[in-house]
Amino acid sequence: MKKIIVACGGGIATSQTVAVKLENLLKERGLGNKASIEAININSIPTYIKSSDIYVSITQEPEGKYEIPVFSGIPFLTGIGAEEELEKIIEVINS
Repeated sequence: MKKIIVACGGGIATSQTVAVKLENLLKERGLGNKASIEAININSIPTYIKSSDIYVSITQEPEGKYEIPVFSGIPFLTGIGAEEELEKIIEVINS
């Protein structure tokens, strides 16, 4: 099972929204049992990143900053590009 963390810059409300949306999309595709998703505060990243497989960020993260794949959570808020970003996440889940 892959561990996915979702973090936003301000607190936890936006990351929780994206986490629930992502969880529902994965369940719709029959992948709900292949990933656990946790919304966290961005200040907790150093603690959580070590034990996670995927990071979905609501903020702009520099490429290569972390040793795990980082995806944008903004498409899951706006709906624009959500399918494409979801496909990239599913690819990592299935790897």
